[in-house]
Amino acid sequence: MDTIPDENYSATWEGDRSEPPRVASEREILTSTLDWHRRTFELKCQGLTPQQMALRSVEPSSMSLHGLLRHLTGTERWWFRLQFAGEDVPLLYYSDEWPEQDFEDTDGDVEAAWAAWREECARSREIVAAASLDDTGTSRRDGEPFSLRWLLTHHIAEYARHAGHADLLRERIDGRTGH
Repeated sequence: MDTIPDENYSATWEGDRSEPPRVASEREILTSTLDWHRRTFELKCQGLTPQQMALRSVEPSSMSLHGLLRHLTGTERWWFRLQFAGEDVPLLYYSDEWPEQDFEDTDGDVEAAWAAWREECARSREIVAAASLDDTGTSRRDGEPFSLRWLLTHHIAEYARHAGHADLLRERIDGRTGH
């Protein structure tokens, strides 16, 4: 056998989502792959009610799609704005007193959470567009430098990991699956 029948491939999510190029510059491959993963997460949440977005997986986990949305919004800000660009902006969905706020406090407005996520993604794209892949930020955890190149690969992994979580959550909500 040298081909796989189309019906044997897993379903794909409906919605516009451009595949990353297979041959392109390093920057284009990294940024388009990250955008593909961002859009994949968004599609996996498409068409759900706020109550469905807040539905948790299984006890004792506090994971929900709304929580993942808030978490990814916070990581966009944390990594690109605070640590890489050095912007002085407050943390989102986190405090020392309530470090799991992103997952545990999902009573808020889902549309506001999507708007915040889109704003943070847009700002991250601006930061990336203005920098070289060799430019560095500084980790607030250990003071070590990291390159934009590393940050993009780290964020691709972050979204890929959480898209897998979103798969399980979405399947639990309404049985939909796909990539």
